[in-house]
Amino acid sequence: MASELEAPTKEVPPAADPHVPAPHPSKQTVDPWNVSGEVGEDGKLKAIDYKKLVEEFGTKLIDKEMLERFERVTGHKPHRFLRRQIVFSERDLGIILDRHEKGEPFFLYTGRGPSSDSMHIGHTQIFDFCKWLQDVFDVPLVIMLTDDEKFLFSEKRTVEEVIGYSRTNCQDIIAIGFDPAKTFIFSDYEFMGGAFYRNVTRFAKLVTYNTAKATFGFDESSNIGKIHFTSIQGATAFATTFPHIFGEDEKRTASIPCLIPCAIDQDPYFRLTRDCAARLRYAKPSLIHSRFLDALQGPGSKMSASIDSSAIFMKDSPKQIKDKINKYAFSGGQVSAEEQREKGGNPDIDVSYQYLQFFMENDEELAKIGQDYRDGKLLTGELKAICIKYLQEYVASFQERRTKATEDMVKLFMSVRPLKWGGNPKVQRTVPVVEDASAKPEGEGGETKLTKNQLKKLEKEKQIAAKKAAKAAEKEAAKATS
Repeated sequence: MASELEAPTKEVPPAADPHVPAPHPSKQTVDPWNVSGEVGEDGKLKAIDYKKLVEEFGTKLIDKEMLERFERVTGHKPHRFLRRQIVFSERDLGIILDRHEKGEPFFLYTGRGPSSDSMHIGHTQIFDFCKWLQDVFDVPLVIMLTDDEKFLFSEKRTVEEVIGYSRTNCQDIIAIGFDPAKTFIFSDYEFMGGAFYRNVTRFAKLVTYNTAKATFGFDESSNIGKIHFTSIQGATAFATTFPHIFGEDEKRTASIPCLIPCAIDQDPYFRLTRDCAARLRYAKPSLIHSRFLDALQGPGSKMSASIDSSAIFMKDSPKQIKDKINKYAFSGGQVSAEEQREKGGNPDIDVSYQYLQFFMENDEELAKIGQDYRDGKLLTGELKAICIKYLQEYVASFQERRTKATEDMVKLFMSVRPLKWGGNPKVQRTVPVVEDASAKPEGEGGETKLTKNQLKKLEKEKQIAAKKAAKAAEKEAAKATS
């Protein structure tokens, strides 16, 4: 089911102005603020080496066995991102599958740094994947809008500007199709305080300047807000930050982990978060990492919200999409149609084909397009036309949903309220629930305390349910192999 990483491996020239001198040789750079492939001695930009990142960051490739277990535990065929190793790396994904199998609680956590008034297709891919995960696991999802980060890390943006972007980006995120009953979207500026700030300070007290400097490359010129932001992003990974979702009993909720789907460049934040979680006796967050959707200029680059020609934006018209692909999308084809038919093209470095890996669901159809391109049966213009069709349909569908993401919907998703979710339907639910206070009888307080006998009975029922689920999974596995 799983295969070797499909990340491009061939060298590609930078999509640069021919009048600009070739860049000097340099190593690849992947951190929360910079993404660039290695530049060779010849000045050519290479694709991101994802296997090297796995080794450097100490993560684990998502292998065939993990995908098989995912399908066995959830009952769902892995998402195309998992099948194609677009989502290729993980930290403790097995623990999340263990908990789902037993009906134990966890939540999803992802975020968005609002740096412009519209997201691009590189942004929406991780949200599409999060929605799929939420549908599969039926768990709460928290989405952090890091407007404070975008202010602190920019010399030009104002507080008012980034707060405005948070509202419009929230509408974009809502347009993905999330269920408001089990999704909480928040702005750091608006949500900061209470349990959240308590965890921020607990986290901050454990991180020295030297640690932040070594992890993120800060120096003496870095403002203290940049250094402190590490604790804000990290504290969101703790269930105790959200008492309105999981309850006020921190001793109970501290053991609830989260699963963080994110691009691999965010891993440094959460390596540090995992270390701090252990020291705080909180559950460590689990992670699954995606590779980047290349900029139109080709492998080794990353879409930028501030460079219009680098990306397909969710507000682009069908004509803009067509023009951008035809004009800017890097091609793996030959210089002429005759040479293309004779020698074939290279889909591994062709941006149009790389985009189809993200958007085309049918594996066989995708493989055929790739092989036809290699064999010279498919020309670059024809491949671009296929890509344009998929992108136009995707963006148009998004834009239609976006019209329904009203200000009232924003207020709903960003309101501090209890969430409702089901978890694994095959086993007894052990997820703590925060009831809506307005629905309680007058005089009823928070969570009901259980007696020792009730707790013992609940634990015994959990064990019985887990054993039944394990036996059912074994039977399904036996059927699948027979």
